[in-house]
Amino acid sequence: MNKFFVLLCVPAASIEEWMKNVDETTRKQQTDEMMKSWQEWTTKHEAAIVDKGTSVGKTKRVTSSGATDARNEVNWYLVVEAESHEAAVEMFIGHPHLVIPAAYIDISSTKHPEM
Repeated sequence: MNKFFVLLCVPAASIEEWMKNVDETTRKQQTDEMMKSWQEWTTKHEAAIVDKGTSVGKTKRVTSSGATDARNEVNWYLVVEAESHEAAVEMFIGHPHLVIPAAYIDISSTKHPEM
């Protein structure tokens, strides 16, 4: 089995627009519905999930010039196992995260260099 690093992403502008244009009650309802769907997806793919990951918050970027606040589109990460990159991709077709406007999922193969 191969391991794949998965980034679930949302442009900050999409979140900002949602927060601005959708009332709190509706946001809670939408969030609850998505989380229920997410739990169902997780249960269905439980055997393939190596690391359930976590949500990703504020970002600091470190460069040779120092550290600064930064924005990125990463919302969550997880690690899955699959026979192939294509099989990993298939797991995420129709994932509940994709109901978020402009959301996307990046799935990267991992390498295991000798250390």
